[in-house]
Amino acid sequence: MMDTAIDGGCQKKCWGAAAVIGLLVLIFALAGHRGIVAAILLGVLAAVLLGLLFVWLFCAPVPKPGTRPVPAPLKPAPAPAPVAPAPVTTSAPAAPAPEPEPAEKAAPAAEEAPAAVQPSKPLAGEEELASRKGSWTYEGEAEAPAAEEDAGETRPEALTAAREGGPDNLKEIKGVGPKLESLLHELGIFHFDQIAGWSAAEVAWMDSNLKGFRGRVSRDDWIGQAKILAAGGDTEFSQRVDKGEVY
Repeated sequence: MMDTAIDGGCQKKCWGAAAVIGLLVLIFALAGHRGIVAAILLGVLAAVLLGLLFVWLFCAPVPKPGTRPVPAPLKPAPAPAPVAPAPVTTSAPAAPAPEPEPAEKAAPAAEEAPAAVQPSKPLAGEEELASRKGSWTYEGEAEAPAAEEDAGETRPEALTAAREGGPDNLKEIKGVGPKLESLLHELGIFHFDQIAGWSAAEVAWMDSNLKGFRGRVSRDDWIGQAKILAAGGDTEFSQRVDKGEVY
């Protein structure tokens, strides 16, 4: 009876303290320009949460020191029910196992196929057919002839090597760099007069076959530059090359 009264007084104090704090929260919320509804909700929420927390912290029963809970006495386990002995039945003697049936007799060996009938006289055309027998080999189709040059394009005449005195410096032609000069040498072009004498069909062939530099011959006017250089003249670009300003 005394413990119940003490617990009730503790809870009242805890809820009273929580209510005071909730009222303070309400006042501070109103002072902070909160709406009255929001301030009331904050105050009630603070009071409820703090009241539950205070009751749990301060009003929970504390066990007295030196006392231990006495375990409940163990109940004896019920004795197992007696098992009735199984009725003894006399079993009939086991029936003898059936004897295995004899294996089926092997099927008679297949009759041998009759030997092929051979004609007594040679058939007509047999000798001619036998004479044609021999080794036969597959002959693939003949390789197609090399594709002719495209219409309107003609490969320029090439030299196997530069003339006496060495090749011209083809890099003096604007648009011809070291890599393109090596490619022209591979195609048999070593001198300015070769380029100066190209026809329109030969220019078209070179424009189509300069790998990585297609269209360069026409775009940079190699023919006009080569004619000046083949005649012993200079261009503005060739003078820069001679001075070492290019490449």
